[in-house]
Amino acid sequence: MPERVPSDHSSVTTLRAHLARSGGTRRPCLRLPDAAAVEAGDIVRLLLDGTTTHARVDTDASGPLVRGAYDNQRLVRSPREGDNRFVEWCDTHDRGPGDAVELDELDPGSCYGLRDPGDRVVYDVPARPDESLHDIAASLRD
Repeated sequence: MPERVPSDHSSVTTLRAHLARSGGTRRPCLRLPDAAAVEAGDIVRLLLDGTTTHARVDTDASGPLVRGAYDNQRLVRSPREGDNRFVEWCDTHDRGPGDAVELDELDPGSCYGLRDPGDRVVYDVPARPDESLHDIAASLRD
């Protein structure tokens, strides 16, 4: 069962992140602060308005970023097959390149929440996946 945690709880570290353009496209991407406990290639859970999505951490000359968030890990690997929930979140919240957002570190390196600055959110934080099962699934994909 997911644990319910408010964004202002003492166990939550809030980081300031910014939206930018994703390469030559007009779509937004999420510029992650250097303080985020992630590395290029990591797949993390990104909670958007109560929905758990999955996102790959990429990097470019400006640092770590997320270009999209999808319904499951398979769609992260094949983003053209699914809807980009991060772009939908930006549209719903009227956020775009240059805007600041709050990135809540709920489980460092694994789960983050995204919200508008100043908003208070209660997250349903999913449990971290069992590593042995994750390793088996990864070996089947390769």
